[in-house]
Amino acid sequence: MKHLFVIATGSAGKIRDFAHILGTDHYEFQTLKDIGFDGDIVEDGKTFAENAIIKSNTTAKWLAARNIEATVLADDSGLEVFALNGEPGIYSARYSGGHGNDISNNELLLKKLENIEDRRARYFCALSYQIVSQVDDKFSISEPRIFEGECRGTINHAPVGDMGFGYDPLFVPDGETRTFAQMELEEKKAISHRGNAIRALKAALQRK
Repeated sequence: MKHLFVIATGSAGKIRDFAHILGTDHYEFQTLKDIGFDGDIVEDGKTFAENAIIKSNTTAKWLAARNIEATVLADDSGLEVFALNGEPGIYSARYSGGHGNDISNNELLLKKLENIEDRRARYFCALSYQIVSQVDDKFSISEPRIFEGECRGTINHAPVGDMGFGYDPLFVPDGETRTFAQMELEEKKAISHRGNAIRALKAALQRK
């Protein structure tokens, strides 16, 4: 029987990221929608790690209350620009006010970087890992473990490329001349912050 991994997301795309790196021989992956979770998760942490833990812990408690054994994975990620003291950071998706307005977010970032020479930045991901397990007739939740991943680069002076999402049209990874939005998905996954965090988790699982 395959071990159940619940990814605390509604995105099928994230499922593919985890399944691609961790493999499906021993693991079954499900989203919040797959398990029937339809509650709201308030991400009010002050760091990526805090928000990831909020998501994994909320999901783990929901599973434990229903006597379901599983491993829960939740990630929180975003862009940090060093010259802007880490902005947009945890507010990456809503930098310009609304949630997920990529064009507006990119425009605001470029405006704030006007006349700034240092355009170094990184995409960062914090991945929270918790286990819901049964001991005798009780279900318990493990303390969260955090795995981190990053991808460093620079912010372009104008958006280029039509693939990807978020700040991908502006982000040029170190060692590349193309933005993330000019790269094929498999190329991006090989160096992405989320991919690196998942690979760190995979290494830890293999050491068990």
